[in-house]
This record gives sequence, structure tokens and C-alpha cells, in this order.
Amino acid sequence: MSPTLSRQVLAEFLGTALLVVVAVGSAVAGLDVLGPTGVALAFGFVLLALAYAIGPVSGCHVNPAVTLGVLLSRGMTAAEAVAYWIAQVAGAVAGAALLWLLTGDVGGVTDQTGALGANDWGDTVTAGGAFVVEAVLTFVLVLVVLLVTARSAAPGFAGLAIGLTLTAVHLVAIPLTGTSVNPARSIGPALFAGGDPLAHVWLFVLAPLVGAVVAVAAARVLSGPAPVLADGTADGTAAPAAADATGADVPSAAGQRTPGREDAGRRPV
Repeated sequence: MSPTLSRQVLAEFLGTALLVVVAVGSAVAGLDVLGPTGVALAFGFVLLALAYAIGPVSGCHVNPAVTLGVLLSRGMTAAEAVAYWIAQVAGAVAGAALLWLLTGDVGGVTDQTGALGANDWGDTVTAGGAFVVEAVLTFVLVLVVLLVTARSAAPGFAGLAIGLTLTAVHLVAIPLTGTSVNPARSIGPALFAGGDPLAHVWLFVLAPLVGAVVAVAAARVLSGPAPVLADGTADGTAAPAAADATGADVPSAAGQRTPGREDAGRRPV
């Protein structure tokens, strides 16, 4: 593993762990005070902060569905994607382990969700309904990621758009499934919650990945082909940007750095 990829993998591990500890933790420790709206905002704010903090390092995917979208958009190699997926799941497990310790004898925190913030279905939505909700909302999230990180998008604002999108999808799905749209985020808490959340975690892995695949197809249609120059070559400036997959493309937009091949894992296409 190259030094660059090692840094990217470490960033993905830490970013996903923080997403679980802070965002899922807001539900575990504060759902009774914050309510669903507060938890949704916590997810959006955390991703927004991470986008600008570790985006220049790894693209801040912190989500296997986003990484799949980048992979299918030819923004990274399969080996890089696998390394990202391993780091993301490991980070989510580490974050969930910390929440488990805090809600146990060590921390004494009362788990407001009753299942360490794990996703599930049954009370307010069926398995089929949960699959549709998770697939559609992940489609929205990944589509936004791919479109707002294109060169034609407003530079510097992609992270904000993605953070707001994550907030919006949580507002929709928290009452239904607890909102996954992120297989790693679901796997971590489910491993410690056990029971139905662990038995049902497959849906929260599969549905987001399906949504990501559809999002890639939609992004290609909406982006359209690059204009052809007089010499018959495609105009690269109209193609999707070599930018961070979470929109932390400010350094590139400001001319402070020009992404090279070592940044491939951070590109949406």
C-alpha cells in the first residue's frame, strides 16, 4: 500500500469512526432532548465538518455507498475501493465500540434508542418499505455527491450541499428505519446491538448499494458527454472534476493544488 493510500485509508477510518461516535451518539445519548430533527442536524453537521477536514486527504467518503459510486464512475481502482470499504467498516465498528462502552458500566450513559442507534424495520415500516426508503434516499445522497463535485459545480460549496442532503434524508427516514444510507454506519452498531438489528443489517447494506448504482447511472445521464474540441478530443474542463467525493475541493479550486493520479481515490469520476 502506497503512503498516499495509507493516509487516505486512515482518514476514512477516523472519519467514519467520528461519524458514528458523534452523529449516532447524538441519538444514543440525546434523542430524548434533541429529537429526530436534532439528530438529523448532527449527521449533517458532522459530515460537513469532515468534508472540509479530511476531504483533501481521502475525499471523505466515510460511506461504502459513496465509495461504490466513485468506483463505478471510474474515480478509483477496485483495490483502492476495497481498502476504503475495509477502513470504513472498521471505523464504524470502532465508533460503535466506544458508544457501547459509554452505555455500559464504564460510562453509565442511558441508551435512548435501546439498540445503540442501530437501524431496523418493523414498528413503522415493513422490510419492503425499508428497502425502498433506503435505496431511494441513498440514490439522492450519492447523486448529489457525484453532481456537486463536478467541475461545472460551484467551487467550495459541495460539502455544504452534501451535508444538507444528509440532514434532509435523515429527517425523512429517522422515524422509519433510523436512517442508514451508509452500510458501515449500520454494521457497526448492529454488531453490538445484536438481535433483530443484526439479523436485519443485510437490508441496510444492500439497499444503499443498490441506490448508489442507480445514482451513478443517473449522474451520467444528467452530466452528459463532454464537448468535443476541434482536434476531436474531449474537453476535459467540462468533465466531472478531479475533486473530493464529498466536495472538499476548495484547495483545487483555489489553485493551491492540482490533483494527480495519487488522488484517484478522492475523485467522483
